Amino acid sequence: MGIEKTSRAAGTAEVVIDVPPVNALDVATWFALADALTAAGRDPEVRVVVLRAEGKGFCAGVDIKEIQARGDDALVGVNRGCAAAFGAVYDCEVPVVAAVQGFCLGGGIGLVGNADIVVASEDATFGLPEVDRGALGAATHLARLVPQHKMRQMVYTATPITAGEMAAYGSIAAVVPGEDLVEAAYGIAGEIAGKSPSIIRRAKESLNGIDPVDVRRSYRYEQGFTYELHVRGVADEQRQAFVDKRQADTSR
Repeated sequence: MGIEKTSRAAGTAEVVIDVPPVNALDVATWFALADALTAAGRDPEVRVVVLRAEGKGFCAGVDIKEIQARGDDALVGVNRGCAAAFGAVYDCEVPVVAAVQGFCLGGGIGLVGNADIVVASEDATFGLPEVDRGALGAATHLARLVPQHKMRQMVYTATPITAGEMAAYGSIAAVVPGEDLVEAAYGIAGEIAGKSPSIIRRAKESLNGIDPVDVRRSYRYEQGFTYELHVRGVADEQRQAFVDKRQADTSR
């Protein structure tokens, strides 16, 4: 369990998130994920990476219990770990196909928003609950998946949307039954793996080069506000309420 890098088809690497019960990642695991993705892209035999998860959901984001237990050190660590993992998806030298089942929340949006292609199961949902957790971040990546006004609504209300809604925006290549998710991801990956590896790698580099938003800088800007909320003491109440499974005090 944790992060596993495997291969089940020629030219394709598979990076798997497996952190029960909900794939909420601690500091070390975010960095492990970044390392696995970077290593996969640097392998000259790899032409495409499939990023997927085990369990009932793709990713529930950061491990809030770790932040509450370790304080500043964990918050800084997870900020850097998320930035590293999201950046590793974006900067991976080959295309990344994300296969999403169940919930995709918080940091999961950062991974999927930076992926090149997304496939999802029919039960998949996508959301940023950061406002309810005393944090900000990954709106950078959500804005790559939905239009601006929808992104703002999702951030302010912390309300998720379904895979079908996401697909209507053109952000998901296929919505399939859960049992067909991995096969669908590998179907697209196989098409890419059949292309010239030199051309595919240059295509990835060129597409990143024409992006209108620097996702690395934009995300780090968002993270600054997360730390501000933490320093002001507002974030701690939101996080502790989540850990305690109670309604947070929203008077501040």
